Amino acid sequence: MAEKPKLAEELKKLVEEPLLPIEKQLVAWSVGLGVVLLGLLVWLSRTFFPG
Repeated sequence: MAEKPKLAEELKKLVEEPLLPIEKQLVAWSVGLGVVLLGLLVWLSRTFFPG
């Protein structure tokens, strides 16, 4: 039987590819949306559920 290649060996063979501009834009939009929604959640919780 042939031995299965190990994960570490396969990861070493991978060539690192730079992100495409659209991928960078998607990451930026996702992070921005997350920050805005987190701010909204904090504001809502402090406004309607004061502790």
